[in-house]
Amino acid sequence: MANINDFKILNLKCRKYYKLLEDTVELEEKAESEVQKSRLGFYIFMLESLCGVKEIEDLASLITDTDFNKYLNGTTDEDFGIDAVYIDDDEKQINLFNFKYREKFKANNHQSLNETILSTKYVNAIINEDTTEMNGKPKKFADEVIEKLNSNDVWKFNLYVVSNESVEISTDEFNIKQLKQLYDLELIPIGLPFIADILSIRPEPIKASLILEPEALMSYTEHSLSSSKSYIARLTSSEVVRITCNDQVLRNKYNIEDLGPIASVNLDFGSLFDNVRGFVVKSKYNQNIEKSLKEAPSKFFMYNNGITIVAKTIKTTPFNANKKLKLEIDDFQILNGGQTVRSIHNFNSKDALNISEYLSKSEILVRIFVTDSDDNSVNKIAEYTNSQNTISATDLKSLSSEQIAIEQFLEEHDIIYARKTGDTGRSDNKIYKYKISMERFGQLLLALKGFPEKSSNQKQHIFGKYYTDLFDSQSFDVSEAPTIIETYFNVISEYSNLKAKYIPLEQKFFYIMHINKFNSGMSINEQITFLEDAIKEFTPMGKTTTDARKMIQVGFRETIDKKLTSLMSD
Repeated sequence: MANINDFKILNLKCRKYYKLLEDTVELEEKAESEVQKSRLGFYIFMLESLCGVKEIEDLASLITDTDFNKYLNGTTDEDFGIDAVYIDDDEKQINLFNFKYREKFKANNHQSLNETILSTKYVNAIINEDTTEMNGKPKKFADEVIEKLNSNDVWKFNLYVVSNESVEISTDEFNIKQLKQLYDLELIPIGLPFIADILSIRPEPIKASLILEPEALMSYTEHSLSSSKSYIARLTSSEVVRITCNDQVLRNKYNIEDLGPIASVNLDFGSLFDNVRGFVVKSKYNQNIEKSLKEAPSKFFMYNNGITIVAKTIKTTPFNANKKLKLEIDDFQILNGGQTVRSIHNFNSKDALNISEYLSKSEILVRIFVTDSDDNSVNKIAEYTNSQNTISATDLKSLSSEQIAIEQFLEEHDIIYARKTGDTGRSDNKIYKYKISMERFGQLLLALKGFPEKSSNQKQHIFGKYYTDLFDSQSFDVSEAPTIIETYFNVISEYSNLKAKYIPLEQKFFYIMHINKFNSGMSINEQITFLEDAIKEFTPMGKTTTDARKMIQVGFRETIDKKLTSLMSD
């Protein structure tokens, strides 16, 4: 149950996100009241947590809320009950968001069904393919959604009802069930209890105790003289629920016989704080995992790659004439297999009988490693162990020593280097100048290497085949990072000032970074004029095409380079 302290912590978090918004994006109008700052920051924080998008300007571009966009760019287009839209092309999901931020905490305040009903105005326009009454961003997104739904791809349609209220709306409500039946729209309520779990604050050390048969446990030491042991265990899924739940008493109740209390527990999200995919990633569950648990619990061990846990200490105690072993794991984190753990907990929450009928009859491989004070060993374990689904190269590289070094260096320069979703700096009391994601910084380095056309067109390779050339200590000096980031945000700011004349595009920012390195004698304003003139003049093979398509062509970048060389020689 969420409490008033959770409400206050969220409020502070939201104000921090508003400050990042204000410092990153040139707002048309700044919020005056603290409540309004919290409300605007709430949109950004929740979208980052639920969508996995990290750049502040990208998050702001997803928001359709009328009030938010009045502050952002001075527009007042009606939002038709939907405050943000995120189309996930990778997962084939269309996510609509309805936000409500309450000014005061009330212990039994419920999410409003009326807010959900209001959202159907937007959904109806999509289903009826009639967006004639819409304008601006709401229309742009609605038209894109219609196009997706009319394609041959299968899209999942979700409506997130997000608020800081204490009690989430029940999905068993008649009107909610009707939404599913009429529109194939899945309603996902997100309230303060869920938000309190995902607030990115370093959790208190988590402890748990286990009892295992000797044949269900294998110990490992790095060498014969080492006193530190790691273990590979075979656990039931019900035990995984118990040791990762948010009830400290149950986590240490290793001799539990009645599984009933475990049926009502929730996951302690603190156990996923150091997970390779980030603290929270899109809050999604793997339906295949749940299907395996229900249809073939005895085969689950073979179907799943298992879970990787790191702990500061592991204590083993034999008893019952060495027929059983007690394991006490202290200050542990799940590095890989976080999605598996979330899915097991989600399956457990669906029916009180699942814990005894299915989870107690399925088993899973659990690796438990002891780690010393060398944080890099934790990062290497996460990088080299696998999980149920493929981990992206970006997620894996977020744990590499060079990325951590960049984060630490930029921290000293009051810049947040977001390696994972939810990163907002190491101190909640510190005022940061900028926030930049690891991915965006990689794109900037690629542009500065002389390939701005690849920064957006081939960004998937930045943490793959281009990685060493960009981040290796021989080619990248970390001391240059603050200047690079400051220049980038100055470019964004200058383009924002000129938005009445030029359309700001991410690709243009990368080209300005390239031009600035090539010829830093020009002011940013002059560089923008130079680029815009070049875009206007460039007609590949005499054909008319969009600015975005022009800028991904090698020929355009070569034209820019020739013009710059000519300028410097004059």
